[in-house]
Amino acid sequence: MRHIALLRGINVGGNTLIKMEELRAMFEALRFGNVKSYINSGNLAFDSVSSPQVSKGKPPEVILSNQIESAIQTTFGKAVPVMVREQRHIQTVLESNPFAGQFGSHKEMHVLFLKEEMPDDKVQQLVANQTKDERFAVLGHEIFCHLKFGVADSLLGKGFIDKKLKIAYTARNWRTVEKLATL
Repeated sequence: MRHIALLRGINVGGNTLIKMEELRAMFEALRFGNVKSYINSGNLAFDSVSSPQVSKGKPPEVILSNQIESAIQTTFGKAVPVMVREQRHIQTVLESNPFAGQFGSHKEMHVLFLKEEMPDDKVQQLVANQTKDERFAVLGHEIFCHLKFGVADSLLGKGFIDKKLKIAYTARNWRTVEKLATL
């Protein structure tokens, strides 16, 4: 089964530096096959022989995320949050965009990949803070962000999601999401 691993915060702004070549080698040591990376910011596609079985109420993607996080800690001595999706789910993300046709540039559109579904109270808090130029839609384990004027001055850029909502996520721009569907 083909999966996508999305690592949060590596090789961005000189922090948490991990060479992609070394990261691919670590994935191969975990017995993942056909490991491919995309750009230097922690996007890896890999094949697993079989998806892990649901264990203790945790879905296979969370089990894989935990396995990869543990291997990164052991191999590189760094705590890096990892979100995993089946690659075919990435196509579903593209097709489910609630803002399709409403943005002028891929730079306006972002997807936050969550480790777990967001509780309703946090969804309401996020939506209550949106504006006409900064819109959010939560679908399952993803938050779609239409940020008309980009990330820098948005709730995302100002750390609202980290500081107020306190949820585990990693963000990707629309162009990267499109590429992940074919990696």
